[in-house]
Amino acid sequence: MNKETHNELPLDDPDPIIRASHHAIRFAVKLLAILMVIVIFFGIADVVYVLFQRLTSDPMYLLNISDIFETFAAFLAVLVAIEIFVNIRIYLRSHELPVKLVIATALMAVARKIIVLDFEKIEALEVFSLGAVVLALGLTYGFMVRAEHQKSRDNASTT
Repeated sequence: MNKETHNELPLDDPDPIIRASHHAIRFAVKLLAILMVIVIFFGIADVVYVLFQRLTSDPMYLLNISDIFETFAAFLAVLVAIEIFVNIRIYLRSHELPVKLVIATALMAVARKIIVLDFEKIEALEVFSLGAVVLALGLTYGFMVRAEHQKSRDNASTT
């Protein structure tokens, strides 16, 4: 089996329909990676455009707090898109799903939402919900890191 082939999508499956399906799915994932790169470049162009517009409108070369938050939101959206691209790339190159990276990306996306939140226009329930999601993702990520450290210590002690 090819080193780059996923265990869950083997390209040498004896069933020709399954094998063709696996090829199609891998092609779709590669297409998603290309589309994500395009989205990243459009996101960067949007950041540049918005920043240029804000800096060239009155008062010239000054940003107010809402301009800064909009710029942060655009930057963070691009960073989340880059993380999603990294997830896709790792998915294409590894034998397993990058669950820890997906959790970290989700945590980053929720953190982005919280950073740009307008607390004057949001209900308390949404704040508590976002807090619960951050807590759940953070604990999940922490448990995964702890399990990796434990596994590496166990492997080191057996050698």
